[in-house]
Amino acid sequence: MSDTREKHAIIRYTADVVAVTDDGRVLLIKRGWAPYENHWALPGGHVDEGETGLQAAVRELEEETGVRVAEDDLRLVGVWDQPDRDPRGRYVTVTYLVTIPADTQAVAGDDARDARWWSLIDLPACLAFDHADILATVLPPTS
Repeated sequence: MSDTREKHAIIRYTADVVAVTDDGRVLLIKRGWAPYENHWALPGGHVDEGETGLQAAVRELEEETGVRVAEDDLRLVGVWDQPDRDPRGRYVTVTYLVTIPADTQAVAGDDARDARWWSLIDLPACLAFDHADILATVLPPTS
């Protein structure tokens, strides 16, 4: 007799934020833990129980960078769900875009070793996970 049970992946739900300034910079954090320890990444993290992806995006942005935004300021820009996007297992992330005033300060907090505004034309060579793909999809091409 063959096994006819379906095999479902365990999926973890996360939210990421592409925070940009009107003068062409994006906010990245330096990861303080594996995987991709010491690599730059978008602010974001796990969606907690009872929380929406939008609420998690607002919370994670503030926890990791000190930057506070309202839920209404964020715009959903996509869902990234490639099966191999995270070496820890199956992760699906919802990604939000927010525009921040150019003089906004960012300070590393929570799990971030550093938080820094990067010029869109001078991003780190190797970003964590598929964050380079996310940025390439979300942001306009730079020349």
